[in-house]
Amino acid sequence: MVVPGFGAFLTEYKSAVLNEQSNSFYPPSKSLSFNKQLSSNDGLLVSYMAEVEQCSYEEMLQKVLNKVEKWKRTLDQGERLTLANIGVLKSSKEGRIQYQPSYQINHLTSSFGLSSFVSAPITREVLKKEVLAIEEKVPFIITPERRKESSIRPYLKYAAIILLALSTGLTGYRFYNESLSQQQLVVEKAQEEVSKSIQEATFFDTAPLELPTLNLKVIAKKPKVVMHHIVAGAFRFRANADKKIRLLTRRGYDAAYLGTNRHGLHMVTYSSHSDVDEALQTLRKVKSAQSQDAWLLSIR
Repeated sequence: MVVPGFGAFLTEYKSAVLNEQSNSFYPPSKSLSFNKQLSSNDGLLVSYMAEVEQCSYEEMLQKVLNKVEKWKRTLDQGERLTLANIGVLKSSKEGRIQYQPSYQINHLTSSFGLSSFVSAPITREVLKKEVLAIEEKVPFIITPERRKESSIRPYLKYAAIILLALSTGLTGYRFYNESLSQQQLVVEKAQEEVSKSIQEATFFDTAPLELPTLNLKVIAKKPKVVMHHIVAGAFRFRANADKKIRLLTRRGYDAAYLGTNRHGLHMVTYSSHSDVDEALQTLRKVKSAQSQDAWLLSIR
């Protein structure tokens, strides 16, 4: 979310966390961060607020800019700026804005209703005491015949393992030989088919060759058309790109969705032109009337 003239609050997915020291479990969430450099107005926040407040875009933009000026004065005076459910911002001695996010609300909608909890650890000492208590109540008696049988069992186990290894090895060797034989048959059959095709396609004709009169026409390749697109912005989510398209369409632009770039961002254009002069003229108008961040993308 970009606040025009102030900065952008960014979210990043964070997996579930287990704190082994406190045995606490935390559900998946979205961590918040602040970037002062991303202060250019993308129109999303102002458009949403204008729809909620049922006022014009220009009126809401002016309200946002007035609020931003108050925030800046608060930070310049060395005071902390607290934003509900977002965090606290303050200005350092070097003039940088330090941001401390709020952890009271989970901004990940898929984790709605999930809260952290503490689970008591299960220790081995407790299980050991329980087993000893059971053995005291139910004693085990081993007769001499049982001992003799138990002394023979290890040898039977080793013998079974050896027999299993031998049978597995023989089966694998036989399977390997059968695979080699099948591969050899496939290769021989393929070579036979290739030789047959060559013999059918090769022929000799001793008759004199008469060349017909050739009427060759040179077909010129049509040059590829270069389209010049005036880019309005690139968005991480497709929903934000669609909102931008609807906003520009209401303002009279022939906005369209251009696709994704190599960074996976969804690109939106003010308009597209096949004539470069027309595209440059439109770009100058957009920069002077709409946004200085607009730029020209030419695609063949």
